[in-house]
Parts: sequence; C-alpha cells; structure tokens
Amino acid sequence: MKALVQRVRWAEVEVDGRIVGRVENGLLVYVGVGLQDAPADADRLAEKVANLRIFTDEAGKLNRSCRDVRGGVLAVSNFTLMGDTRKGRRPAFVAAAAPDVAEALYDRFADALQQQRCAVARGVFRAKMIVRSAADGPVNVLVEMPPATA
Repeated sequence: MKALVQRVRWAEVEVDGRIVGRVENGLLVYVGVGLQDAPADADRLAEKVANLRIFTDEAGKLNRSCRDVRGGVLAVSNFTLMGDTRKGRRPAFVAAAAPDVAEALYDRFADALQQQRCAVARGVFRAKMIVRSAADGPVNVLVEMPPATA
C-alpha cells in the first residue's frame, strides 16, 4: 500500500456537488492499494500515518503527530498512486489491486485510523471526486507498507 500524506490547514472532498468529507488542521491522505497488499499492511499503514511526526512543536521541530495535535484525517482512495512511469509517457496501473480488494483494504485502513484515535473523513471509493485543500508547509510524505527495500 502507498499513502501520499499531506499536512493541511483544511481539506474536503466533493462528489456529485456535495461535500462528503472535510477535516480541519490535519492530514489529507491519498491511499493506493497494490496487488500484494494484505489486511496487515492496512493496519500498519494506519498506525504509521497516525503517528507520523510531521506537525511542529513549540520549538518549530517536526515532533508531533496528527494524534498529538488532535487533527483530522481525510482518506481518499487513489489507485493512480500505483502507476508505473518507468516506461513511456502513460502510467501503467498493472500493480493496482482489483477494485473489490482495494476497496476492502482502503476501508480497513480508514477503520484502523479510527482505532488509532484519529477523526477520519472519507472520500467515496470509485467515485469521481473533487478534492480541495490548503497545504500547510507544504509538508508531503510518501509512506509505503511494506516499506520499499533499497
């Protein structure tokens, strides 16, 4: 699984003209699910995201997590994170999980975030979404589970 994590002042997702999820002072997390991903990966990814220290403390150091600042998390499914751009100009998505598998693991990730005591809002799986946000920093981090090997 891959998560593109962005620290935001606010973020919202719209589907069919209606806001379906919104957070203030927290994280916008795009989630991609791969062919080899398993439920344990979703759980570990949620734990990592919830505890990722990308918020500043009183000294201005990145020392606080979303949980520490009581921020929200807007989780948005995004199969394009699994795109392979090594050849040509059009990404190949052969590494993305089938929609039914991906949806189950995306839901498990969001549920696991809630178990980590994060306030979670969600996009709508397989929907055409408009995502709006105000980046804070900007701070963006790519998290992979299992971690990529060097």
